[in-house]
Amino acid sequence: MIILRALLFLALSATVASAQSFPWVYNVTGVAEDDRLNIRAAPDGDSAILGDYYAYASNIEVLETTPDGRWGKVGADGRNGWVAMRFLDRQPDDFPHEFPRPMVCSGTEPFWTLGGYLRGNSYSEPERTSENMTMIQQGRAGMEGAYAIFEEGPTLNHHLIVKRGACNDGMSDRDFGWQAMLFTEAPDGNSVKSGCCSMDTN
Repeated sequence: MIILRALLFLALSATVASAQSFPWVYNVTGVAEDDRLNIRAAPDGDSAILGDYYAYASNIEVLETTPDGRWGKVGADGRNGWVAMRFLDRQPDDFPHEFPRPMVCSGTEPFWTLGGYLRGNSYSEPERTSENMTMIQQGRAGMEGAYAIFEEGPTLNHHLIVKRGACNDGMSDRDFGWQAMLFTEAPDGNSVKSGCCSMDTN
């Protein structure tokens, strides 16, 4: 039943996001070693600076660009900012049939976080954290969505389904580019949670 729900979720997302190429991750390029790439409050070189990236920063998730393609919208400490796209190089999608990683998803009421990383996976909720999960199944629906099953224990599995789409965690002013549904199978009962995701590790 959970896998069926996952397939339906991805099928619905495909009609909405098949023409989109965002969000995706980028690397900083063309910035001197002793310089930084500024994150601006607005897509304007004269707007306030919210933060910056190192010259060799990677996994910067761009949610969208301005119509002229000159500025990209990114996450910046609980809100969003803008960076000049001429200093960003899009990462290739080397594994188009695999769950995209890094991908960190979280939600509230109840609070939960699931991180899918290249070198391991983790899950946490109030008063409990697991750092030893194994991804036992995964799949992609092009660039529109993906799913993965994480085994936390012999009878405890987390089914994570993500799709492209505007999302807000309700706790900050930051917009996210991925929506998530998390189905958990546990000995004490199954549960369904929702949340937002980001591929940004900065």
